[in-house]
Amino acid sequence: MKIVEEPNTFGLNNPFLAQGSRLQPKVTPFPVSGPAHLHRLAGKCFSFTESTYKYEFCPFHNITQHEQSFRWNAYSGILGIWQEWEIVNNTFTGMWMRDGDTCGTRNRETKVILVCSASSKLAQVSEPSTCVYSLTFETPLVCHPHSLLVYPTLSEALQREWDEAEQARYEGLITEQDFQKQREEIERLQALLTQHNIPFDSKQNEAKGTVSMTVKDQHLRGDTGLIDLQ
Repeated sequence: MKIVEEPNTFGLNNPFLAQGSRLQPKVTPFPVSGPAHLHRLAGKCFSFTESTYKYEFCPFHNITQHEQSFRWNAYSGILGIWQEWEIVNNTFTGMWMRDGDTCGTRNRETKVILVCSASSKLAQVSEPSTCVYSLTFETPLVCHPHSLLVYPTLSEALQREWDEAEQARYEGLITEQDFQKQREEIERLQALLTQHNIPFDSKQNEAKGTVSMTVKDQHLRGDTGLIDLQ
């Protein structure tokens, strides 16, 4: 008797796999949010192959990993489903894809870092800690200096005030009195978020005077810039 091993098609379209064995997301992706000029990435997918694994990143949807092997049980799984932006110092610093496949006692999750490049492509994937992945996505959509800044429904004058306050805090040019005034200003800006029904989580570091927020809605925007997706 001759045994023939059927090739694995990465769990997506393999007719030999039962439906329950294919990729099954745990949750529904959150709505598209963040800078308006990045919304055009929704509905697109970008692939990257490294060693024996193929990764596919679908912005505002999910990230999957597929083992390129002829083994009958080659791995195909979800490394994260779109949830929220990470925001630090008034800047979008990464996209968090959470609630991926089970990995021991936790779920797999991935932070996507966006960097400037001449074309849009998935450039690098690593696993800095168990079950937590880091993905680098290159795109011309973030090459504009203000492309990842956060201006939550503020006028141009308030945008400048916000930028100046963050820059001064970054450069350490703040006295205790200045810091108190800026903290009051931050509270005022947070009140504006509340007034416009924009949910956020805020953490203030008293020693460094930094502010970070995690935002989960569609009412934030960045400078749209002048660069089109290639």
